[in-house]
This record gives sequence, C-alpha cells and structure tokens, in this order.
Amino acid sequence: MKYFRYLSTVLFLLLLTTTVEVNAQTPNCVPTATLIMENGMLPEEETILPDGDSYTGAAPLEFRFAANPIEGTSTWRYEWTFAEDEDFSAVLFTRFDEETSYTFTTSGTYYVLLQVTDTESEQTFMSNPFMFQITESELTVPNAFSPNGDGTNDIFKVKHKSLVKFNAYIFDRYGKEIYRWNLSNIDDGWDGTTGGKQVKAGVYFILIEAQGADGVVYTHKGDINILK
Repeated sequence: MKYFRYLSTVLFLLLLTTTVEVNAQTPNCVPTATLIMENGMLPEEETILPDGDSYTGAAPLEFRFAANPIEGTSTWRYEWTFAEDEDFSAVLFTRFDEETSYTFTTSGTYYVLLQVTDTESEQTFMSNPFMFQITESELTVPNAFSPNGDGTNDIFKVKHKSLVKFNAYIFDRYGKEIYRWNLSNIDDGWDGTTGGKQVKAGVYFILIEAQGADGVVYTHKGDINILK
C-alpha cells in the first residue's frame, strides 16, 4: 500500500513539474496594431487586435505592429508575415522584430500574421491575422473659393482619398507660377496669397498631377475663381 501511495505521489509531482515547464516555455503575446497615419494625416491613435475584424482606410495608411510579450525572453524569435491572401500563400515580405511599422500605399486587402517561436523549446505561438482594406483613390477639385477672412471657404482645398503622389501648381493669367504644394502638405491647400500678399479677385489656372494607391493617374487642368 505504501508503495502505491509513493508511486502515485511521484507521478503527480512529475505531471505537475512537466505542466509548469511547458507553460513557462510557451511564448505568450498580445499582438496589437496601432494606427499612426491615414490618408496622409495624423488621426487620433487607435489600436486594434487580430480578432477577425478588418480595418478599412485610405492610403497612405501606416500602422505600428507590436508583439507585446507578457513575459519577455531573449530566446524568442518574432516573425511578422505580410500577405495579400488569407491563407498566406502570396507572401509579400517578412520582418523579424518585436515591433515594426509599415505603410500601405496600394489599394487592396492585406493580412498580417505574427508567429513567435521559443528557440530553445521550438514551441510556437501564432496569432490570428490582422486584416486591412485599402480603399480606391479619389480626387475632387473645386473651382472657386473666397479668401476674405470670414471663416467660410477661405482656403482652396482638394478632396482626396488614397493618393500616393500629388503636386499642384497655381498660375496667374499670364502663365506665371505663383504657388505650389504637394502630398506632404496636401491639406494646407492655398490661401489665395503669393509671396505673403493676397492676390486680386479673378480667374487663376490650376494644374494637378496625382496618382492613387490603386494606380489611377490624375491630371487636372482648370480654372479657379477667387471671389471677394
């Protein structure tokens, strides 16, 4: 009887020890994706989890991906896989950092998966995939504005979505360039000044050359009416 009790105790302790070792070696992470930039603007920070929901936004769309290990260890290997399909047969590239950032500049649907491996035990943790949908591009150009300081329609701005290239030029009636702006300050628009001075009311010419994340090329030539 004592022998069986001793054997039962040994088996219990062995099972308990084995369980603790497995749990201690299993990589445990809470991966997140934090929104950094959307449509060329800095939005309010938003963090999503790989819970099956997708994020739909306009390019350039930048996210910061973090593994967030609950118990960090130097033996873990991180592997972020970016793909164009849900079964990850069309892999775009792979990164091997605990944290990484990426800017989506092409329209379509993308999937991101995190795999963490303990290099000592070869045990692996794999997250659910993040899914991102990048919208088609759009460019709408108004033809008039009134920079009179009344707070309404004082700035000439284009409406845009998912543009990856943008250059705009303003010319006077003699063909002289008086203002230009590009993708980096696309939402600043034009305030109706040149060289720090307000231009006169009248008709001006605008040329816009742009390209969308979906490959659409935009060339706009037209008039701008400045109203006072």
